[in-house]
Amino acid sequence: MDTGSQNKSSLLSGWRSLLAWLVVALVLRWGVIEPRWIPSGSMLPTLQLQDRILVEKIRPRLHRPLPNGTVVVFHAPEALVQAGYDPKAALIKRVVAQEGEVIELRDGALWRNGVRVPEPWRQEAVDYSFGPITVPKGTLMVLGDNRNASLDSHVWGPLPQEDVIGTAVLRYWPLNRLGAIRFPAPSDLEANSELG
Repeated sequence: MDTGSQNKSSLLSGWRSLLAWLVVALVLRWGVIEPRWIPSGSMLPTLQLQDRILVEKIRPRLHRPLPNGTVVVFHAPEALVQAGYDPKAALIKRVVAQEGEVIELRDGALWRNGVRVPEPWRQEAVDYSFGPITVPKGTLMVLGDNRNASLDSHVWGPLPQEDVIGTAVLRYWPLNRLGAIRFPAPSDLEANSELG
């Protein structure tokens, strides 16, 4: 085989490898994990403006439970789209109640099934009242951590579970705040229950 043929063969092999990696990357982004950025202050202080996060998309596709405290990314609800919100937009909020649970916001705090819920991620008392309502089948109640400045379920109602894109799992930028996005363990909640 001459040098020209070897170069063509090597070049073709390189393009095939590049194409294979591109296909793998697209499949991962479409079906497994996707980068997102935070465009608003509705999740302060947990997520800051312009934070970059990774969203895993497996759990919602497999219809796995999304426990209370999970931070989810979802398609804009129909009520917002009808009000002129961008239908391609994605929002990010925290799950606060599951189907069948009774949710209420009163006395500056979140109440679930008649019990005040400790929320150590919240920096100030809630300045509005909502509910009580029973979360309908197939839906979740989602609220921003920055309750008093969040366009969330207290405005547009329960979120259909099929609208969930994925769960926020990792902040990768800025590097000084690199780390997992998790909801507190029960021991963390008990230690910070004074915030309510």
